Order: sequence, then structure tokens, then C-alpha cells
Amino acid sequence: MFYLPTEDLEHIWKKANRCLPELMNAKIFMTGATGFFGQWLLESVHYANHFFDTKIEVLALTRSASGFIKKSPHLAQALWLNFLEGDVRHFSFPQNEFTHVIHAATDASAALNQANPMLMLDTTFLGTRRVLEFAKQAQVKSFLLTSSGAVYGKQPDDIENITESYTDAENPIEQNSAYGMGKLAAEYLSLLYFQQYKLPVKIARCFAFVGPHLPLDTHFAIGNFISNALNQEQISIAGDGSPYRSYLYAADLMIWLWTILCHGTSGRSYNVGSDQAINIADLAQLVAVSVTPSLAVNIAQIKNPNVSAQRYVPSTERAKQELDLDLWVDLPTAIHRTINWNRSSR
Repeated sequence: MFYLPTEDLEHIWKKANRCLPELMNAKIFMTGATGFFGQWLLESVHYANHFFDTKIEVLALTRSASGFIKKSPHLAQALWLNFLEGDVRHFSFPQNEFTHVIHAATDASAALNQANPMLMLDTTFLGTRRVLEFAKQAQVKSFLLTSSGAVYGKQPDDIENITESYTDAENPIEQNSAYGMGKLAAEYLSLLYFQQYKLPVKIARCFAFVGPHLPLDTHFAIGNFISNALNQEQISIAGDGSPYRSYLYAADLMIWLWTILCHGTSGRSYNVGSDQAINIADLAQLVAVSVTPSLAVNIAQIKNPNVSAQRYVPSTERAKQELDLDLWVDLPTAIHRTINWNRSSR
């Protein structure tokens, strides 16, 4: 049984099929397995093992194995998946042999970032240090760090799509910089392990995404809008709707992450996301017309023409040119698939 659309899982391994030989008999240690990324990664392993006989084994670090089992009972029964209970900051090193590490832990929680920035920073920095030390001891052949576009700080008004070479990072004076600063520190640590210990680290700087398993009740605008659509509620925007974002569908995201893990250049970072910008007002309208009857959209504030719109949009040229990656599922299709999956899962 698969809890994701079969067409998405087929799509992942059709486009990432060059990764399959690399992953044959792989033994993967994974953090963040209960999150949005983790759910998709495990589902795609489940599919690969079933249809391609890849014999991938995963040991997933989790604070609560029982919580994971309750959330994903079909995966919890899989013979290829085992759990290690512990905190990412100080878990006990398993003695098994491993070939790959995927470090996808750290909750992208705006509430935690604001309420307890020290905990956010500790979890990101100390957790990454612990996982890197384990990967060094295990002598893995590839290590994937899922970082964030937040490492760039506020995107300058004159940059439409921010590139990996941009170096003006977060402002550490601002309290809500803990997430971005933590991710930047995690990248720095990872590169130190690459330089000093030759650990084959690859960095995925992840932006914004949409798809099944995306939380609909947190700070993600597209998730909130989809929740409104599912409940036939008016979509309300507290601001002026001018900020620009871009969204990569989760199935495409998986193709990018598996490809970077298997074929990315060690010691290199890759922006992961869509380079096709859309402002929040237009995004709300797009979601509003994705259901029948279509929804009303209310924008609370009027845009000030003298103020530049905020942007959080990556350049993805490096990933496209070096790894032949692309955006295959367009945003309207991604929204429709996410709505349909949530409806069928209710």
C-alpha cells in the first residue's frame, strides 16, 4: 500500500532512475523521517524497494517510534525500515554499517523560531554536529544536508532569483534569525567535515514546496489557502499580497534530493525549489479557482507603490546545468493534486 499518488511515485523514479544503481542495497541513516520531507523520502524508498527490488534499508532517528507508527502504520510494518529513538542532539550512535546519511531534521517552525530561538539554534547546530560525527565514524559514501533558502537572509529588492554565490547572510541581531543562522552554521559545519575529514557532504538549500503531507495549519501560506479550499472558506490575506514566493511540487522535490544525494558534487550547495515567482495575491486566486465553486479572496491591505515587494525565489541554474534537474509539475497541477490527496485522506 502507498499513501501517496502512484503517478507521483512513478514520476520520481522515472526522472531519478539514474540514482537506482547507486541506491541498490543502500543502508541509509535518516533524521527528520516524520516531517514533510521524511514522509516523501520514505514513501519513495517503499516504492523503489517494491518495484525495483533496490533492497534499500533505512534506520530512522525519531523521538517517538510509537508516534511514527500511529502516523504511518503502513510504513511502520515495512521490513526495510527500523527506528532509533533519540534526540538528534545527543542520540547514541548505532553500530550498523551505513552507506548514506540524509539529515533532514529541524522543524521549520515560525512559532518555535519566535518563542524559543535558543532551542531552534541548538537543535539545528548541535544536531547537525552530532549527525556529521556519526557519518564520519560510519564512513558513508554520501551525506545530504537539507538546508534552507533562509541562509540568504532577506533577499535584496534588485535580485529576482537568488543564486548560491550570494553571500550576505542573515542578520544575527534579529531574534527570528535563529532558523536561518542555524542552517548557515549547519552548512559551515558540514563543509568543515568535508574539508578536514573528506566527508562527502552535499547541501540542498530548500525553498518552498507544495504537495501531500504539507502541513495546512502552520505558517505556510499555500497550506493555509489549501485548507480554506478544502473547507470552502474565504481566503483571507492579512497583508497586501505582494510578497513573491515560488513552489516546487513534492514529487519533483524528491527527484532533486535523491539526485543531489547520489550525483551532487561533494562540498557544494544547490538551491532546491522553483524559479517561477508568484505573488501571494495571485497564489490565493490560483487556489481559489482550483475548487468548485471557486472561493472569494479578501486582501486586508492595499499595496504601497513606493515599497518593493519582498521576494523568496531561488535561481536553480546550478542544479539544472550540473544535474539536469527541472520543474516538471506546474503549480496549478501541484495544487490540484494536493487538494485531491487531502480530500481522499480525510
